Amino acid sequence: MSVSNLLLNKHNPDVLTCIANLSNDEVFTPPEMAAAMLDLVTEAWARDHDGENLWANPNVRVLDPFVKTGVFLREATRRFNEGLITVIPDAQERVNHILTKQIYGIAITELTALMSRRSVYCSKYANSEHSICTAFDTPDGNIWFERTEHTWDDKTGTRESRVDPLSSEEIFIRTGRRCSYCGAGENDYGRGEDLETHAYAFIHTNNIRQRINEIFGADMHFDLVIGNPPYQLNANGGNRDIPIYQYFVQQAKQLDSRYLAMIIPSRWMSTGLGLSEFRKEMLSDKNIRALVDYPSSAEVFPGVEVRGGVSYFLRTSTPNDSCSVTTVTAGLVDGPHERDLSEFDVFVRHYKALSILRKVLTASEESIQNILSVDKEFGWTSNFKGLSKTRTHTSVPVYCIQERMRQIKYIDRAEVCKSEHLLSYWKVLIPEAASDGGQRLPDIVLGKPWIAPSGSACTQSFLFFYVDTEAEARSIESYYRTRFFRFLVSLRKTTQHAPRATYTWVPMQTWDHEWTDEELYAKYGITDEEIAFIESIVRPMEDE
Repeated sequence: MSVSNLLLNKHNPDVLTCIANLSNDEVFTPPEMAAAMLDLVTEAWARDHDGENLWANPNVRVLDPFVKTGVFLREATRRFNEGLITVIPDAQERVNHILTKQIYGIAITELTALMSRRSVYCSKYANSEHSICTAFDTPDGNIWFERTEHTWDDKTGTRESRVDPLSSEEIFIRTGRRCSYCGAGENDYGRGEDLETHAYAFIHTNNIRQRINEIFGADMHFDLVIGNPPYQLNANGGNRDIPIYQYFVQQAKQLDSRYLAMIIPSRWMSTGLGLSEFRKEMLSDKNIRALVDYPSSAEVFPGVEVRGGVSYFLRTSTPNDSCSVTTVTAGLVDGPHERDLSEFDVFVRHYKALSILRKVLTASEESIQNILSVDKEFGWTSNFKGLSKTRTHTSVPVYCIQERMRQIKYIDRAEVCKSEHLLSYWKVLIPEAASDGGQRLPDIVLGKPWIAPSGSACTQSFLFFYVDTEAEARSIESYYRTRFFRFLVSLRKTTQHAPRATYTWVPMQTWDHEWTDEELYAKYGITDEEIAFIESIVRPMEDE
């Protein structure tokens, strides 16, 4: 088989559709998704270059700075091979030109380096006799990998005293430090030579353009940067994962490529640990021309759950007045719609929700956040061990979720040292962890409420609304159960967690009667079409 036919040959099944993901941190991109992202770039290039075919340009350079299987580079190579036939008629000369002058990658691990070279060069060694490129004199070719170490920040961690085994003198060391580039914990990622460090070269540098030039040995500029970065690292102790995909986006922007296309988790749109500044950057970035959002990650990565879904975006070198947004839910495509990403402080995923939200916000009512507690209001975590099953005459009932069950336990009144003034209020308790963030629609959105009387407290398992009387608490509970209430929460909620900020757009009401959806729809002028949309997103709580 000729080298050109080898590139164009369609295998069934494609081997890259059959490889299991290494982990939820390093999710492999299906070939169909890589093709869709490259199609988006192709259309933008033609629109910006008077109809020119991107893949017929022999001077275009493509970089995947976080190569895993090599699927983006393989698909780009195939397209160049087809587009350059008239420019470089000889098949071997054409392939040599494409792979040495146009296709570049930075692998994230040694394993993915070998895998991606096999995908792109048809050999894990670029200069072997099996490689489709005969112009390389190094085994790496243009797909680079080199072990990188974390840079442990001595300003972090714990200062500990030790005895020097040789001098018997007291010495001090730092343990549990964090990487100054990615935030990885030394306890988890301070590894020996036999294990991957997961210190990704692309984000472990203060000058990415200089580092890229060092890696490829020349002054490099790329027309297209495209890929699917690692998503997260395990936190110290494994309690919470640390998102890192934002660092890859920020570094990629520094390369000043003509086009940047990346697929990342969608949690950045409204939530996520340490993502507030990144969210502001993304929503205010006028260079983002297109955004394609999948609220359920299963539609992109079968068998992999990325809570909050995934999305890919196209960023260009010139600013735009609006962004073309498409949402794909259960195979149904909504859009593209021209949107102003900066309209709100978070991104509202569903276009049909905008008219409803604008009506609610136009009323300029106070937010229900004004009577909503903060996280860990009384100071006790969800796994707090200082509670008793026995009640005494000085006890305070504490509402909690322990052993996956709602329970009422007790603590002595003298032990309540934080937010004591809230003890006297009636409370409508709401679990902070609820549904899965719209992965399946219609969604319940929030967990069932629980009314706690005056004189009670709760652990971090719950947020709570607080009012003076039981009647007011019952009124709030009825409001909370409406689809209208939970719909407004859903607009700011992308994962199973519903922190305080997700209630920002829920307006305050009067707490003198039981609220219904019908009354709320009438109050805010919600149309029949908008009601149908709300009810396609949120199901009745009574069904639970």
